[in-house]
Amino acid sequence: NLFANSVVVLRGSTGKMVWHFQTVHHDLWDYDVPAQPVLIQLRALPAVVQATKTGMLFVLNRETGTPVFPVEERAVPGSDIPGEKPSPTQPFSTLPPLVPHTLTPADAWGVTPFDRRGCRDQIGGARHEGIFTPPSFQGTVQYPGLIGGTNWGSVAYDPARSLVLVNTSKLPFLVGLVPRDQVAQARKQHGDAEWAPMKGTPYAMWRRPLLSKLKLPCVPPPWGTLAAVDLIAGKIKWQVPLGTLRDLAPVPLPIKTGVPSMGGPIATAGGLTFIAAALDNYIRAFDTDTGVEVWKARLPAGGQATPLTYQAGGKQYLVICAGGHGRLPVTLGDHVIAFALP
Repeated sequence: NLFANSVVVLRGSTGKMVWHFQTVHHDLWDYDVPAQPVLIQLRALPAVVQATKTGMLFVLNRETGTPVFPVEERAVPGSDIPGEKPSPTQPFSTLPPLVPHTLTPADAWGVTPFDRRGCRDQIGGARHEGIFTPPSFQGTVQYPGLIGGTNWGSVAYDPARSLVLVNTSKLPFLVGLVPRDQVAQARKQHGDAEWAPMKGTPYAMWRRPLLSKLKLPCVPPPWGTLAAVDLIAGKIKWQVPLGTLRDLAPVPLPIKTGVPSMGGPIATAGGLTFIAAALDNYIRAFDTDTGVEVWKARLPAGGQATPLTYQAGGKQYLVICAGGHGRLPVTLGDHVIAFALP
């Protein structure tokens, strides 16, 4: 899988490969790279930032592929599935991860003791030795889950502040393998799971979000954030909840729990970061220096896209495609919405 899960650089004039960098070896977790790489100028250094589902940012010299912030190959858990040979190590960025990489029964969260106990039992009954624990027969806690970390939309960059702006989701999954002759029985046990037949192999796969009986994540909120990463200091400058339960709860509850998101931010020279993306139907503006939310507007459908901005006729406009996402609990639509100052 040499070029899977990778940044691959081709020379435009010849089509020949210049360099490549793999973010995950022998992917067993659906940790593909769904976010486009973003070209930045880090002071005098031409670089590229790659966000990943693991919640790690890789910053690479875009001419050579050399990591700007060191990347370490660390040992990761092995597989107990006969015939499976996972990579013994995985690359870890030395920039701080934007989502947790471990989950224990003591970390279980719920709005009631009953809810929390159910989450604790699910976590305790599954295999988990940190990120990159392979799928197993008993079921494995995958954290972060298959949607990330960071998903499509990627990051924004503020060159004046040397800040990368990135939104992340914090939703664990359970994933397991089942011998092919046991699939029919296992489907009864995991009736609400997504199944992949994986024809030609001895096993089928199931996976589902790790949720409580109340259908809330089994981990403490925030379940989605927007963060600013300082690429001079190599630290997270701020990280704030992104989104509310406004369009997910039975009654409107504008609680800032943060929610999973798909879609990226944009940063403006005026010091604002705009983003929709979350599972409530809003587009928001944040102060890029502080992370304080300074504006929001209601959308007619989910804003699972990246906004853009342009100038025309002496005004600056902000535009978002609000169409939702067919596999997320958001309002579907077919809208292009523009905003402008008077």
